[in-house]
Amino acid sequence: MPEIYRTYDFSDVKGIKGMDRIDWKIIEVLEEEGRISYAELGDRVGLSKSPCWARVRDIEQNGTIDGFGAKINPQSLGLNVQCYISVTIDFETHTEFETAVLNHPAIVECHTTAGESDYLLRVFSQSVEHLDGLLRHDIAKLPGVQSSKSTVCLKTIKHRTSLSKWAAHISNDV
Repeated sequence: MPEIYRTYDFSDVKGIKGMDRIDWKIIEVLEEEGRISYAELGDRVGLSKSPCWARVRDIEQNGTIDGFGAKINPQSLGLNVQCYISVTIDFETHTEFETAVLNHPAIVECHTTAGESDYLLRVFSQSVEHLDGLLRHDIAKLPGVQSSKSTVCLKTIKHRTSLSKWAAHISNDV
């Protein structure tokens, strides 16, 4: 197995935002099990419940933990088609475009990009027909849209990876 895929023990991680080995282990566990109790989390990282709670609070306050929430399966809600849309806009309208994107419930992600397009949107729809309507009647009519290119996802191979393991790995490469 290549070095990059090794199991990480966090013992030699360089500090980021003042985090130590225990903080790294806490975020690794919370990434996988966000509903774990502080007592069980403390057992996993070698702390009692109160110091563990204080560490999690501090990690939240420094902005490393951005929140907690349920991972929802889109298909279970009838949202069977996932699509990424590259959008080019008239840049004079970027504020209006971004406001409209923030208010559109079908757009679950929006990123500014460097390259051929200005933004990358991620949407879910019920079907290809529903996506067609979304593209023609909603996305195309967002403020300032000049063009868009869509990529429909056929199958998700990898949904999410451990950011803490990756960040720990690359922090040691510096």
